[in-house]
Amino acid sequence: MATRVDDCSYWQAVWLDPGAVRRLPAGPDRPTVTWEALAEEWEDTPPVEPSGAWSPGWAAAVGTSLAHLVAASAGTPVAVPAGLPAETFGPALDMLLPPGRPARRVVLAGPGLPAPGPASDIALVPRHPQTGQVWQPPGPTTAVPLAADVWLHLTFPRARLPVPVTGGLPDGVLRDDPLPLHPWERFRPDGEAFLHTLARLPAVRQPWLREVYDRVRERPYARPF
Repeated sequence: MATRVDDCSYWQAVWLDPGAVRRLPAGPDRPTVTWEALAEEWEDTPPVEPSGAWSPGWAAAVGTSLAHLVAASAGTPVAVPAGLPAETFGPALDMLLPPGRPARRVVLAGPGLPAPGPASDIALVPRHPQTGQVWQPPGPTTAVPLAADVWLHLTFPRARLPVPVTGGLPDGVLRDDPLPLHPWERFRPDGEAFLHTLARLPAVRQPWLREVYDRVRERPYARPF
């Protein structure tokens, strides 16, 4: 229908002229996945692409959730789980929030995981990929939504084992090539997604959070973005 070339780092949208197109059914709608079956029926998204670059989907998802996470912090430092959550969220939180002893603890929560403990203040939870509903943890823990495919990789990563063209390998045997994918640069959350989300949160009216918003808007490409 058309060809378009532009900057790939921005959100895209397409509108079709109603007078030029005709809508036809593409088949039966995909049944809505239940929370309990999410890990089995929905694909996760790896954080690193074959080129060694971080996934743009991860950058956008983390940037969006980062806005909710900063707002939920109430202006105090937070501690995220070690590993990939700390690598993707940690540097940005350290730069956007004041230094000091971590006062609020962030955990991963959702269907198939244990309920957050009493010491958990904030939970990274999945946003349903079809309905947009945010999974709600029990108790007073604050829920911070995260894209389901990214949340699935953090909680239930699926091993993508290389296998021969024909046949297969015995269970438990992993070839030594190719090497696991590692990024060639530090992770940077999407600053546009962060600002877009933060501007629409009621908490941005608070002076401390508005100062964070203004600081990032004035220097959109400064660290950690």
